[in-house]
Amino acid sequence: MNNVTDELLQEFKDMMHFTHNSEDSNLHRLLSFSIDAIKRRCGKFDIDVNLGARELVLQRTRYAYNDAVEYFDKNFSSEIINVQLDIAFNEMDEEGEMDA
Repeated sequence: MNNVTDELLQEFKDMMHFTHNSEDSNLHRLLSFSIDAIKRRCGKFDIDVNLGARELVLQRTRYAYNDAVEYFDKNFSSEIINVQLDIAFNEMDEEGEMDA
């Protein structure tokens, strides 16, 4: 599923203080959904490079895990805008480099 590495799964589990593996498949699915949701809102990103997008994925997954995903957009609106701008500026930089 969609860029969910063992490292990302473990990072989420560490953030949530989970020490068991019984929910790994559910967490993997929630992380995958969050990656897709953030990509739809912000554009394509490399989750290993764009730490702002990575943080949004982790936080949205936390909200999804706690059945509160409907509050995520409002509570993280400024962070979402920052990641959107970061991705847009990086795309503009890459396009400029290709033209040169």
